[in-house]
Amino acid sequence: MAQYERQTVSSRVGTTAAIDEGLRNHMLRVYNYMGLGLGITGVIAFFVARFAETSPAFAQTIYGSPLAFVIMLSPLAFVFALSFGINRMSAATAQMVFWGFAAVMGLSLSSIFLVYTDASIAKVFFITAAMFGAMSLWGYTTKRDLTAMGSFLFMGLIGLIVASIVNIFLGSSMLEFAISVLGVLIFTGLTAYDTQKIKEMYFEGDGAETAGKKAIMGALALYLDFINLFLMLLRLFGNRE
Repeated sequence: MAQYERQTVSSRVGTTAAIDEGLRNHMLRVYNYMGLGLGITGVIAFFVARFAETSPAFAQTIYGSPLAFVIMLSPLAFVFALSFGINRMSAATAQMVFWGFAAVMGLSLSSIFLVYTDASIAKVFFITAAMFGAMSLWGYTTKRDLTAMGSFLFMGLIGLIVASIVNIFLGSSMLEFAISVLGVLIFTGLTAYDTQKIKEMYFEGDGAETAGKKAIMGALALYLDFINLFLMLLRLFGNRE
């Protein structure tokens, strides 16, 4: 009997260790996808901005023509394609769509290199990375259920979007400051919530296709948290050219 109990405990420990190892590998895959996506975005944004500085015709085309609206809205189209079409895609296709999204985001965000100094962009990037890392770690390790917080933050995000649209017409610097501060709080919280959600969605019995799709969608959620947190902090602490 005692031997049977020892074997049972040993089996459970082994199963738990396998699940923990699988979860760590899954989260590492998510962070790798996210990090590579951010790298693609940053490289494209930097070089497009540098080329725009040397070519007024190119700058006029992507920043001052109707094409600018297409570039601005294109990332949203990729997000919708992934969010609503992920079940019909293969994992490889989803991955390619994610890389395409990261590339068009780079094109869309290239103007920040013309508006803010390179030094302040780098400074804010490292601040963002530190805040993101701390909150993602907390979301991964905390035993607290963040579901209620996530619902509250989502409602705050809707309000933030509405306020941003309204401020396009008002042009209020005070409202823009308030939006930026609230945005930092919301996306900081969403980083922890999304990390916990990604962790809870992991299932050791998933096949390669399902696991790959979950990793891509997790990377997309964390990428959006990081980028939006970065942009809000840049509004607050970035030095303009």
